Amino acid sequence: MKTTVKYSVAVLSFALFSNVDASIITIETGFSTAGPQIDAAAYKSLIDAAVASPSAGYGTATVSIYDNISNHSLFPGGSYTDIAFKSTIDFYVSAENAGAWQFRAGVDFGHGGTMYVDGIAYDFKTTDMWWSGSYSESSQYLSINSLNLAAGAHTLSLYGFEGCCDGYQQAQFSYGGSGFTTQRRI
Repeated sequence: MKTTVKYSVAVLSFALFSNVDASIITIETGFSTAGPQIDAAAYKSLIDAAVASPSAGYGTATVSIYDNISNHSLFPGGSYTDIAFKSTIDFYVSAENAGAWQFRAGVDFGHGGTMYVDGIAYDFKTTDMWWSGSYSESSQYLSINSLNLAAGAHTLSLYGFEGCCDGYQQAQFSYGGSGFTTQRRI
């Protein structure tokens, strides 16, 4: 019931505001020493379990913009090591913005990660990804180069493991050939 009410409020908010760069952004972290996984589903499964019961130095937060995100900056005494990250961005596509979309996320996932939209994995890397504030090297960030989205509610999800250092992260989108915009909250 609580999830249904939360989802209904989110959809109503999207319908009222119809701002394409407005989203509900939730960051969840938990302790994990897991390394690279064999596929996107393995990342999702292990990270969902790790964030389900966070310990000290990890937690859940809603942020206003997906920029300069790190575990240590979000949570008091936040850990710089052994982090399972799950980011969920719920957003609404209006009828006039339906069509081709692009997504990219500059991450610090030392043990790889994956990107999902509406429950489907679109990018997956097992390498040490550290974008270092630049989208010039595609092996260092997660992306979807073209995805046709219909009008309505959608969810972008990022999953990844970081062993050390907890660098800053960012998520962006582009639609209809526009430039990339950083994800923002309603």
